Amino acid sequence: MISPGFTAAGDRVRLPVRDTLLAPLVDALAIAYTDDPEIVGRLLTGHAARVLALDHAECSEDTPDYVRSIRAAKADGTREALLAELPVEVQRDPLLTPGDAVALATRLTRTAAFIRRTTNRTTRT
Repeated sequence: MISPGFTAAGDRVRLPVRDTLLAPLVDALAIAYTDDPEIVGRLLTGHAARVLALDHAECSEDTPDYVRSIRAAKADGTREALLAELPVEVQRDPLLTPGDAVALATRLTRTAAFIRRTTNRTTRT
């Protein structure tokens, strides 16, 4: 389970998702690429092209909304194709039992409250 902490400056709550969510995703992508570099390489290249086209459409003031929508749908489609190449366990959202969800919410609240109390004290003096 993800356990919240503090940033180095101590002024923000940090949720460390790198090791629990991102690392397994990158590992699975690397393995998928090793298993079939031609297909995964084409999927990555196609997705990159669609993401760049979407970025251009979103940044360009003269791009019609329907073009933005089409490009967003195309980027979503290639993302879904890439995700389909990954193992099911890294595709799913993390699931928490009710008890784990309450425990996480409690830790988040306590961490945020500590930062708020500490920040308020230092700004008052």
